Amino acid sequence: MPSFSSSKPKAPRATPKVLIHTTQSMVAANQKGVALKLDPELLKSRAEALEAASKNLKTRFVGIDRTIDELIDAMRVWALMPEALTRPVIINLWGMTGVGKTDLVRHLISSLDMQDRFIEVELSNGDSTSWYSSVSSVLTSNGLNDSAAKIVLFDEIQRFRTIDSEGKDLTSAKFSDFWELLSDGRLSRRDRNDFDLMHAELVHSERQSDKKRQHGEEVEIEEIGIYEANQLKNLLEMDEDIQQIIDIPRADLIRRIERAKVAKRVFEPVDHSKTLILISGNLDEAFSMAMQTAEADVDADIFSAFTEKVSIVDIKQALSTRFKPEQVARFGNIHLIYRSLGKKDFQFLIHREVVRIAQNVQSLFGLAISVTERVEEVIYRNGVFPVQGVRPVFSSIGDILESNLSRYVLEAATVGATSIDVDYDSKAGCLRATISGGKLSDELVMETEFIGRLDRVRATNVADVVANISVHEAGHAVAYIALFGLAPLQLVSRVASTHVAGFTFPHEIYGTRQSILDKIQIFLAGGVAEEIVFGESNASTGRLTDREQATGLALDFVRKYGFDQEFHANYALDDAHAMDKTVTDSDVEKMITRLDSEVRELLLGYEELLRQLADALQAEGRINVDQVAALARNHGLTVDIQPEGYLHVPSYVIDPSN
Repeated sequence: MPSFSSSKPKAPRATPKVLIHTTQSMVAANQKGVALKLDPELLKSRAEALEAASKNLKTRFVGIDRTIDELIDAMRVWALMPEALTRPVIINLWGMTGVGKTDLVRHLISSLDMQDRFIEVELSNGDSTSWYSSVSSVLTSNGLNDSAAKIVLFDEIQRFRTIDSEGKDLTSAKFSDFWELLSDGRLSRRDRNDFDLMHAELVHSERQSDKKRQHGEEVEIEEIGIYEANQLKNLLEMDEDIQQIIDIPRADLIRRIERAKVAKRVFEPVDHSKTLILISGNLDEAFSMAMQTAEADVDADIFSAFTEKVSIVDIKQALSTRFKPEQVARFGNIHLIYRSLGKKDFQFLIHREVVRIAQNVQSLFGLAISVTERVEEVIYRNGVFPVQGVRPVFSSIGDILESNLSRYVLEAATVGATSIDVDYDSKAGCLRATISGGKLSDELVMETEFIGRLDRVRATNVADVVANISVHEAGHAVAYIALFGLAPLQLVSRVASTHVAGFTFPHEIYGTRQSILDKIQIFLAGGVAEEIVFGESNASTGRLTDREQATGLALDFVRKYGFDQEFHANYALDDAHAMDKTVTDSDVEKMITRLDSEVRELLLGYEELLRQLADALQAEGRINVDQVAALARNHGLTVDIQPEGYLHVPSYVIDPSN
């Protein structure tokens, strides 16, 4: 038992518009105090482009409409009035893998037609093989180290850290200017020496040319290189493109450099206040369920409900395990948190992809393709790992549908048919394609033996083992219903895993003296149920994790919280305040023994319900919440059905009318 813890049409792409056209000269004028008058039509055009991008993203992505709305709202001031910004807009995107963080940003850039003013940067510590050691060098090499509006995505930020797991400073100086950029949007010009050297080389070349002219020699015009042109573009913040700069006479370039040096602006930090900074990453410390990557049997809605409860506080706490407090502050307060996709999201995604494949085949080969819901169901059962997001789903669609469909298309083309209907027969364990129409007078049926990879694992469960697990999980469920009055979110005894035998998934339970005692009984109930049904000699070792959890709760009950009648100090303290913890051992042992006896009595009082639940669970491998509740009510238990994300908490609020 787990620990108690906390066909839709494709819209056409919007006509590309240059959303931001703030040039370096406009920025320079504004910095000199020259008022910029924004054309109302320009503002309207920018707003329309932003809304078109939002609609386009919602058509493309599944289950993240709310996140898209939050992103568009957070970047609105940058999109409409970048000229008014005095520091960059920083937006953070957090979520588990596969929810579409990076892909969302890339499609946003495409929708805004900003590809030429966008760059992705992956920060890393000193062991990286990256050529770059600073954000400034990355921007410079891509021609974006200037004051004009741009978008920078710092992706996979979890790979970068400034403190180790023990909170000690890391000595690497790589990408240290990242914090400068987040602080006030300014990056120091670290290439001043290169700038002076380039100026000297240009002057030297020009003097050599002058000498040749004085001696009547023919002088071949020498252009500066692309690298030098790129450096000058960034250092002088020139509006010309690279080729235009290459074509500028050296004498003119020298004069521009000298004017810039006299003005001293060339030595000032580069102002990136008009930049939209997007920071993206997977913070496993905030998403506790992120480590359950191999779990395919827990309802996706449960994972989704848990991610709904991840807050900005959790995110900042997770960031504090990687970065110093003053650095965490520089991420700002705009944190967009992706929830894990729910069951309906995955179902819609599968259906949409199936429709896309069918339309593609019809377009290419003129064959009408029909795929039943049973095929989509087998894809879901074998392709959805909720914590891993959408990538495994696409893989399973290719494995289950596309690879087999290719055979049917070949056969249909060979016999001159016009349609293919694909179905799945779970009893026979095969995909069945009915090919018809065109030159065929009779239907042609093709069967392909197929059992999903996860279904195959589930099918290998030994019947006697499933029977044992069913009783064990039924024990947890009966105790949970009787003590909390709730039907568990899931009750499963046949899973696609060699590590987990089954599970009873609870709601979030508020920690109180009584709830701790009740949870200990629930953990103990699985093993006790086995003893009641199979006898003590046949009770399995499946109780191991349950006993560990129960013991941990009992130790906390006494040592941490002081709920014990005899021990009220905190025996969990360490170092100078540490106390002899062994003095509490006898009370902990007595508590667990007493609670074991109490839950045994409880289960014996509902033994018929226990056996009925176990039988139903053994037959199906899982029971839905309505079935569990109905059985419990038939035995006189009051049971409530609550959704994922429900918090069971006592009624603390005092009614002032009483």
